[in-house]
Amino acid sequence: MRRNRIFYPRAPHQLTAQFLRFATIGAMGLVWDILIVWLLEPELGLTAAALVSYFAVATINWSLNQLWTFRHVANRSHPVLQWLHFLAANSFGFLLNRGTVYALCFTVPFCARHVALPLAAGALMGLTANFSLSRKLVFRAKIPETPLELARMTTDLHVTEQDRDLES
Repeated sequence: MRRNRIFYPRAPHQLTAQFLRFATIGAMGLVWDILIVWLLEPELGLTAAALVSYFAVATINWSLNQLWTFRHVANRSHPVLQWLHFLAANSFGFLLNRGTVYALCFTVPFCARHVALPLAAGALMGLTANFSLSRKLVFRAKIPETPLELARMTTDLHVTEQDRDLES
């Protein structure tokens, strides 16, 4: 992989494979999320259990995505900084995810009794946003030096022949 590559991969079939790896980890995260909320809810209540669970699962998902989904990315900043960037970049996905969970639990009695359903709906709401933001802001090969460069990087989707030949 060339060092000047901004995002890896950029070819459509590679991007699809990367998204499927991200979604697989997200599905495993959903299982952990349900389990953690189920274990903590009797002691902490739904709101606190869902918040604690989100950060625990986000940490696990960040680690697995770093090792598997985005393993070819050249930029490897300090793990704590990258984790903080991951949480910050995925804050929009967090709002979609937990907003869906809380809206369903507090307005639909069936969902309040069966928390796995709103947790799954929340995970789906945040999936695409989290993938796009993680890929463009956290796991990238080139770090932008200015806000203008960041804007160009996030909108540059030109696929070259070299991109088509890269391994996934």
